[in-house]
Amino acid sequence: MVKTMAEPRALILVGFGINCDYETEHAFQLAGAFARRLHLNDLLADKGLLARYHILALPGGFSFGDHIASGRVLANRLRYALGSELISFIADGKLVIGICNGFQVLVKMGLLPGFDVDFKQTVTLTLNYSGKFEDRWVYLKADSKANCVFSGGIDSLYLPVRHGEGKFMTDNPETLDRLRVNGQVVLRYCSPEGGSPDYPFNPNGSEDDIAAICDSTGRVFGMMPHPEGYLYRENHPRWTREKLPSEGLGRQIFRNAVEYVRNNL
Repeated sequence: MVKTMAEPRALILVGFGINCDYETEHAFQLAGAFARRLHLNDLLADKGLLARYHILALPGGFSFGDHIASGRVLANRLRYALGSELISFIADGKLVIGICNGFQVLVKMGLLPGFDVDFKQTVTLTLNYSGKFEDRWVYLKADSKANCVFSGGIDSLYLPVRHGEGKFMTDNPETLDRLRVNGQVVLRYCSPEGGSPDYPFNPNGSEDDIAAICDSTGRVFGMMPHPEGYLYRENHPRWTREKLPSEGLGRQIFRNAVEYVRNNL
């Protein structure tokens, strides 16, 4: 029997302070997916909607005003109102991406690192070591051991960050070792030459320079930098002074997700 390739369908969550939804929707459209922005209230009112999609995207922004801690309120809303649907979504082989505030939501909900399916939080993203909001472009290096759908074919990236709580920390050294051994560390901040970064190249003081992780399946992915912020050469801060390709480096993240859906779902 010939496998019928699915039309990749991406659901982009909106509402309550999320503000990178249009860029994220456009990124998935550029990658060839049908992408739909959907308000959180509408999703919670019809929980069966989630199962109709292959990719769930939690974009950046300031959900619920970053009250209590960045991403905490939205994480609780999703965990207690949609927890079983999310577990089924992931068990069906589908994809989840959280960017910036979305990454904060995934770790505070316990879907990342996702060692066990129990919503236990073992890592966090907290106040930047600099004590201020960081709005700058950063260099990133992919971990060659990473087993992640979203990072295929990527060696390095140059992307913007804009956050006040992006410092990645684990609850103990054993958790950090487990992330490394399992190939769940996907991207690290680095210097322009690719070496170990000091501030501001590690803009928030993240442990082990970690900028992105995935779960053990490689299908749930969170990152602090914004790939949707570099889709075209004109997004690059030096586009008038450097010879750059017309396609921004961030597109590959979304293309990898869409191709995975086409080939596997």
